[in-house]
Amino acid sequence: MPRPILDESAIHPAVRAQVAEHDGDIVREVQAAVASHPVVVVGMRANPYPKKARRALDAAGVAHHDLDYGGYLSDWRRRNALKMWTGWPTFPMVFVKGQLVGGANDLQKLIDSGELKRLLA
Repeated sequence: MPRPILDESAIHPAVRAQVAEHDGDIVREVQAAVASHPVVVVGMRANPYPKKARRALDAAGVAHHDLDYGGYLSDWRRRNALKMWTGWPTFPMVFVKGQLVGGANDLQKLIDSGELKRLLA
């Protein structure tokens, strides 16, 4: 079942561009990284879970591209654009071959099951 997203017809034409472009630069930056790298970890400073995901990838011998946006008290509004774009509520956001696979714990499950290697093959 797809997650509900407000249909464009339900947004007044006078504000559609504002809605569409709100913090679009951060979304475009992540989209470009995801298109250019097999594995991307999107995180934020001082959050232990992006570090956990990166350590798991390093231990598995998987190269990854890392993006960090602010800390707990900075850039949180811009990070909201990423949450709205993906529907994923927390950091990190881990992408494998263009697909969001979840966060650090979800990534570890993929590594443990061998699924990550299959996705990268």
